[in-house]
Amino acid sequence: MSVSLQKGQKVSLSKENANLSVVVIGLGWDEVSQKAGFFSPKPKPIDCDASAILLKNGKLMDKTDIVYFGNLQHKSGTVKHMGDNLTGEGEGDDEQIVVDLSSVPNEYDKIVLVVNIYQAVSRKQHFGMIKNAFIRIVDGKNNKEMFRYNLSENYSNMTAMIFGEVYRHSGEWKFNAIGQATADPGLGELANRYV
Repeated sequence: MSVSLQKGQKVSLSKENANLSVVVIGLGWDEVSQKAGFFSPKPKPIDCDASAILLKNGKLMDKTDIVYFGNLQHKSGTVKHMGDNLTGEGEGDDEQIVVDLSSVPNEYDKIVLVVNIYQAVSRKQHFGMIKNAFIRIVDGKNNKEMFRYNLSENYSNMTAMIFGEVYRHSGEWKFNAIGQATADPGLGELANRYV
């Protein structure tokens, strides 16, 4: 049975699941319905992009350590983005990132999971126009959801989100539900927080 997490809650991924090796990190959201005005065109769909930022000693050392729609697989082969969803339509996960925890090179101690709105500033879009946002951790072996964190705060005028992080602590993998909204206009600015 899945455990529902609160903001800031940290949980062990490996303690309850000794043989856990691969996790699927699912991220999802729905767009709040927008109507076209009498004189204004129909608004563009909100394109949220999930990314994983791999850190060494808590720092981003190289841009090749960012896995996103433009770099679908980390050079180690242990973190894979399963493809870009341009609209967020449909049920379930909108984007997925698969992490082979058992094979992530030891020098990486943290994988930060972020979502930004593509061209948020020019499209005048923000997370206040998003609802039902969540991140969930699924056991890749049996497809069983282990943890889910639903983001429920008002994120008006925020264009990016640090959803959570998977990190090593005392030889085991853990997950931290962060849920921190930012006004970063894109992935580059988000990534710069970790340089």
